[in-house]
Amino acid sequence: MSEDNPRTEVVERRASHRPATARASARDYPQPLLPRNSRNWMMVWYRNYLVWKKLAIPSMIGNLADPMIYLFGLGLGLGLMVGQVHGVPYIAFLAAGTTGSSVMMSASFESMYSAFSRMHVQRTWEAIMHAPLTLGDIVLGEIVWAASKAVLSGSAIMLVAWALGYAHAGGALMALPVIVLAGVTFASLAMIVTALAPGYDFFMFYQTLVMTPMLLLSGVFFPLEQLPATIRAATGVLPLAHAVALIRPLMLGMPVTDVALHLGVLAAYCVSALVISMVLLRRRLLR
Repeated sequence: MSEDNPRTEVVERRASHRPATARASARDYPQPLLPRNSRNWMMVWYRNYLVWKKLAIPSMIGNLADPMIYLFGLGLGLGLMVGQVHGVPYIAFLAAGTTGSSVMMSASFESMYSAFSRMHVQRTWEAIMHAPLTLGDIVLGEIVWAASKAVLSGSAIMLVAWALGYAHAGGALMALPVIVLAGVTFASLAMIVTALAPGYDFFMFYQTLVMTPMLLLSGVFFPLEQLPATIRAATGVLPLAHAVALIRPLMLGMPVTDVALHLGVLAAYCVSALVISMVLLRRRLLR
């Protein structure tokens, strides 16, 4: 859920409930599609950080609880039956996959539920656009903020895996840039859903029809080689599959193959989703 509790955002809430004649609309401010410069979006990031800092501990616990349950519940439980996968204990195999899934979940939920609250419910974006910031600054700041939370979540999983001896320290450090790219990618994809969402219930379609199948078909819980050939071929279009394909060998100290392909797919998703989300959000806010 959003850290931007309406009760803590009194000034923004009062501004959003002023009469229509007294409140300037986003339509009154022509909004360039792209950020104004290379720095303004940082103010949006910093604003979200200040709000999150008030509830940092419960927020971190909430983001880490789900992947930790998967890691230890499945890793220790199924690990006794499965034994080793690709020459490593199953819990080590799962830890690398859980790192990628944690990045997807954290970035997506922040870009959907929290960003939607700031855009639609609290009208924080409308207030920010009264300052010398563009809609592009806001969207980029929101996406980078969601990616930052995803990096924090993924790094925490890697730290736990390393402390338990299930990850190589050097490889985990090399995986951090991949986690950053994956975080921005999933945050941008989720921002498209936010631009189209009429309400919070709409996000369930994305969670059920996109995120859950991607979680199960991207090699998080089992090797992709176990899938039928047709389904295995379809996983090549899933961004999470490419993220896991990079993160897992790095964390486990194994050779990484097809680096350019995996990075290219993630970058293509990232750039295209970022542009599409900006276009859709501009259209929505200026209606």
